[in-house]
Amino acid sequence: MLLEVRHLTRYHYASNVRESVMELWMQPQKSGRQRLVSFDLELDPPAQLFSYADAFGNAVYHFDVPQPHDQLSIIASATVETQTPDPLPDALDMGEWDRLRSEQVRGENFDFLRHHGFCIETEALLHFITEMDLDRLRAIDPLNAVRQLSETLYQAFAYDPQATDADSPIDIALASRRGVCQDFAHIMIAICRRWGIPARYVSGYLFTDRESGDRSDPEATHAWVEVFLPSTRWIGIDPTNNVLAGERHIAAAIGRDYGDVPPSRGVYKGDSESQLAVGVSVRRARSAQVEPEFIRLAKPSFSLNGRRRPVPGSLGYDQQQQQQQQ
Repeated sequence: MLLEVRHLTRYHYASNVRESVMELWMQPQKSGRQRLVSFDLELDPPAQLFSYADAFGNAVYHFDVPQPHDQLSIIASATVETQTPDPLPDALDMGEWDRLRSEQVRGENFDFLRHHGFCIETEALLHFITEMDLDRLRAIDPLNAVRQLSETLYQAFAYDPQATDADSPIDIALASRRGVCQDFAHIMIAICRRWGIPARYVSGYLFTDRESGDRSDPEATHAWVEVFLPSTRWIGIDPTNNVLAGERHIAAAIGRDYGDVPPSRGVYKGDSESQLAVGVSVRRARSAQVEPEFIRLAKPSFSLNGRRRPVPGSLGYDQQQQQQQQ
C-alpha cells in the first residue's frame, strides 16, 4: 500500500520567545515491510536541520531557532510503501516460554524487558491484572497470550483523547478506564514485560479505516506495541484497535516507551504561555487531493508559571518544555 503522510505541528506563543530548540522523531522507518519513498521537513521560521541516529536506530532531526518568534511550525511530509506482514501461526508450542527465558533472548532484549519510564508495575496495574485475571494467560502459548491481552485492553478501556496528557502515568488511564493509544501501549508493554516477553513502544501513523472498527483519531499520530517471540521475531500489535499491525500502520520510531520517541520535543527560552496545534493526514498516494480539516487545537503545552532552576547546558532559567501526545 502506497501512503502519504502529512504531519503539522504548530506552537503559538502569547508573546515572542527568544529561542527554540527542537528534536523530531517523525521520519518513517526503513525496514523489510516498509519502504520510505520520500521525506521532507518544512520549518517556519526557517532553521538549519541536523540529524543523527539514536540508540534504537531511529532517525532524529534537531534544529535551533535562535531569533525571537511568536510561533513555530513544523510540517513533515512522507510517502511510504508498506507491505502486509507474513501470516502468523495459530499458536506456538509451550516451549516458547522456555525460549523466552534463554540467556540469549534476555541479553539481546534487555532494554525491552525491564520496567522503565511510563511502563512500570504500579499498584493500580497489579490491581487491574488481578481483576482481569490476566496472569492466567501464561498458561497458554505466548502468541495467544498477547493476542488475548490486546483484546482485554480493547474491551476494558474506552478511547478518550481528553482523559490523559502526554506525561500522564498509566495510573490515570487505569483509574478511569479511558485513554489514548499511548496509554494502552504502555499498559500492554508493562504486562508483557512482567511475563518475560520483550515489548517495545512504536510511534507512527495509521491509515484509519472506520469500517473496520478503528477507534483511534485519524487526525493524530498513533502508537502500538511490538513483542518479541523467538519463533516469530518482532510482531506488531495494536491494542487501541485490537488488530495486528499491518500495511495500514506506518512505523516512525521504536523505544522503551513514549519518553524515548515523542514525535517532537523541545524547549524554548522566554516567559510566555504557549498553545499547541497538531494535525495529521494519512491517505492513499495519488488519491483525490482533498485538503483535510487537519489542524486542531490540542491541550496547552506544558508551561511554567514558576521558574525551575537551570540545567547545565540548557537554554537558561526560563526554559519551557513542549511536546505532543499520541
